Amino acid sequence: VQLTESGGDLVQPGGSLRLSCATFGFTFSNSAMTWVRQAPGKGLEWVCGIWSDGTTSYPDSMKGRFTISRDNLNDTVYLQMNNLNAEDTAVYYCSTGRTGLAPEDHWGQGTQVTVSS
Repeated sequence: VQLTESGGDLVQPGGSLRLSCATFGFTFSNSAMTWVRQAPGKGLEWVCGIWSDGTTSYPDSMKGRFTISRDNLNDTVYLQMNNLNAEDTAVYYCSTGRTGLAPEDHWGQGTQVTVSS
């Protein structure tokens, strides 16, 4: 199983980024997928998830700014992030599963997002 995130960058406050997570080695269309982030000096924070039927889930703090989507033809999951602020600075990871915390879940290596002027 391989998950490879990309799209992280340095962006100004108020800007947007689109992260991608290309996957390989499992039946992507049957898998829930999740984005998790870790800010400097902080613990892991669940960002959002998308289930195999396309249903999406966000914590209240992410609603309206972040959008998760999936492309089952290309086995890729995306995270569109708008109106970014400094608190969004973190390493963003994609994982299989609804939380990324189950023993069977797999993670990518992460991509760095830095929001700064």
